[in-house]
Amino acid sequence: MQAILALEDGKFFIGESFGARGTATGESCFNTSMTGYQEVLTDPSYRGQIVAMTQPLIGNYGINAEDDESSQPHVRGFVIEELCEVPSNWRSRESLHDYLLRNNIPGIQGIDTRALTKHLRTRGAMRSVLTTEILDPSEAVAAAAGSPGMVGMDYVKEVSTPGTYLWDPTGAQSAEWLLPNHSRPEAGPLTPPKYRIVAYDFGIKYNILRRLRQEGFECQVVNARTTAEEVLALKPDGIFLSNGPGDPAALDYVHREVRKLTGKKPIFAICLGHQMLGHAFGGKTFKLKFGHRGGNQPVQDLRTGTVAITSQNHGFAVDPDSLPSNVEVTHINLNDGTVEGLRHKEAPVFSVQYHPEAAPGPNDARYFFTEFRDLIESTR
Repeated sequence: MQAILALEDGKFFIGESFGARGTATGESCFNTSMTGYQEVLTDPSYRGQIVAMTQPLIGNYGINAEDDESSQPHVRGFVIEELCEVPSNWRSRESLHDYLLRNNIPGIQGIDTRALTKHLRTRGAMRSVLTTEILDPSEAVAAAAGSPGMVGMDYVKEVSTPGTYLWDPTGAQSAEWLLPNHSRPEAGPLTPPKYRIVAYDFGIKYNILRRLRQEGFECQVVNARTTAEEVLALKPDGIFLSNGPGDPAALDYVHREVRKLTGKKPIFAICLGHQMLGHAFGGKTFKLKFGHRGGNQPVQDLRTGTVAITSQNHGFAVDPDSLPSNVEVTHINLNDGTVEGLRHKEAPVFSVQYHPEAAPGPNDARYFFTEFRDLIESTR
């Protein structure tokens, strides 16, 4: 069946439908990861977006339940150049087409994703519609132009946990997989929990929780609207602020509580949580032209000069000129110079804009979980 991807500026692409039929609107963006499409689909940070993969062939290793990063996919639509209809992997339980069909998410294949990516890099991420129902391109463009934009949107309220829960109390979901003698993987040893932390769920990924548990943290996960008083009543050793979707400036209720928590307990924040810290410090954020999405973003630590290749997924950034003098920019993106890390000079608080747990992506930044543990140890 024919499908159309139409952008608000009048650009449109005609291709072939896969997954569910229907119409979806969202902000079109692209991800440059070569693998990890299942992790992309289930990353809550993609709420409200239609994601295009720049890797030409997608679906070749299928879908399996172990690689989900949340309880469900969050993308509004999925755009690829070529769908692999016969996945080949011993872990595969379902094809990409069947997975999207089961979750009512439309996809489009057979379009020039290189041309789409170049257009979005030039014109910026924009509102779009992916449809098998509106087959007149001019009508599809009008539908895209009339859909909600990303600025001012609070998608955190849609993805945050409805209630508090303890992550993986038995340790069954968090052990690292080992590959002895190239045989099938088996679970490795897991460090007993030594520290208790509260993790704010703005759209947290499972692999973040796994990495925290592997580092010796017992993680109590709370809703985004949990107050500072409620967090402190849990008597945590530290506080973690997670990734998530939408416009950080729209989350004033989070800024207020994070501001109250600063200086009370050690805080580690990533992605949207990093942007929440920027606002809590009195700073501002701004929308990037086309965002940083993929597993190949170069970041420099300004304190050491070290460069890491990082996994990222965000469309907003902290404005460094808006930060007070007691906040230090510690990391920058080498592609565009935007802020990638912050540290408070007086309180035990630090953050990075990227994903130290990767999934998908490199493992250059995993050491931040150890830094968080060491920070808690030094302030106990």
